[in-house]
Amino acid sequence: MKDFKEIDKVSVIGAGTMGREIAQTILLAKIGKVYLNDLKDEVLQEAKQFIQSGFKKLEKKNKLPQGTTSQELLKNLTLEKDLKDTVKDADVVIEAIPEILHLKQQLFQKLGELVSSDTLLASNTSNMKITKIAAHSKKAGNIVGMHFFTPVILLRLIEIIKGKETNEEMVHFAENFALNLPCLKGKRHIIRIEKETPGFIVNRLTAASSIYLNWLLEESFRKDITYEQVGADVVEIQGGGIGPYAKWDYLGLDVILHSFTYFAQELSPYFQPSDYISRLVKENKLGKKTGEGFYKWTKDGKPIVNYSKKANLFDIELFMAIQLNEGCRLLQEQVVEGYKTIDKAIIAGMDMPGPFSAGKRNYENWSEKLIEFVKKSHIEYLYPCKIMESGKFKEMK
Repeated sequence: MKDFKEIDKVSVIGAGTMGREIAQTILLAKIGKVYLNDLKDEVLQEAKQFIQSGFKKLEKKNKLPQGTTSQELLKNLTLEKDLKDTVKDADVVIEAIPEILHLKQQLFQKLGELVSSDTLLASNTSNMKITKIAAHSKKAGNIVGMHFFTPVILLRLIEIIKGKETNEEMVHFAENFALNLPCLKGKRHIIRIEKETPGFIVNRLTAASSIYLNWLLEESFRKDITYEQVGADVVEIQGGGIGPYAKWDYLGLDVILHSFTYFAQELSPYFQPSDYISRLVKENKLGKKTGEGFYKWTKDGKPIVNYSKKANLFDIELFMAIQLNEGCRLLQEQVVEGYKTIDKAIIAGMDMPGPFSAGKRNYENWSEKLIEFVKKSHIEYLYPCKIMESGKFKEMK
């Protein structure tokens, strides 16, 4: 196992939103060559332009590594369509392809044939169990989950997930690699997850709260108001930024659809995405990447939105109650030992407070809110679990 500074080559498979951000961050670490692979030339060129533009912005702000320039960093990037050439002699390979299980399984099966026994194979899956992804690979012991959060250069969290066959040495390699990657907001926060669960920590909580966002979307149609107004509710509470449906656009509605569908299969049918999202994906309105989704997007990557009128539908306490409840489920399932781990993950991965700090004071009121919401919505999955309703979670620090 190589030390971080001894790494000569890192390969990133998939040059979409996450792949290009991961490659950009690794280039900033100045640890050798970075190969970026995709099936399409135009995607690779767009990724290179994104990386170059990002470097130039950092250069103007004097935030590049000392003694280097954007051009020098870019010299370490190689664009490659051939998978064999991409991963030849690589120390680390990171997969960032769509959240479709059989595609990931096929890729890791191929990688198992192509890389050496010392190569770390990492999946940037945001939801899927590593054991399933590694099921057909001859090098299942080399495969770990390495879940980044966008924007990768800003958000400190990286979740490291161990599969049933993963070698302990590879987990340590992954942790050391992740810990040493640069981040503009401070030192990386690495959380190791031993027990696999859909969505791990952060996305498990955000997926549960997305059940509420899907319900609000349908509610806006029923009440003949716009989802843009629901977005305005959220933007006012968070003090700016973009609303939840614009965020889904940014991430890619195909990614959102696959993720929600996976949760529906693995956890509960109540995670099933709205029919409206399915329709947008069928029409190839995938959000920012295609120029239109919930909203139209400008060429410089901004959603065309008007948040001047609110719906007055979004309930922030109900939203936090849902996240607290899902966090309590993770405690019950022994995915994590204490709630502080969950709160720290939300802070580092989402740049927002975790649910337990306020939840310790408000769990009784929030439990009542959930019960009332379940009566109204018939979404039984959101009924408060035992350790939330009783407050027993407070003992599980």
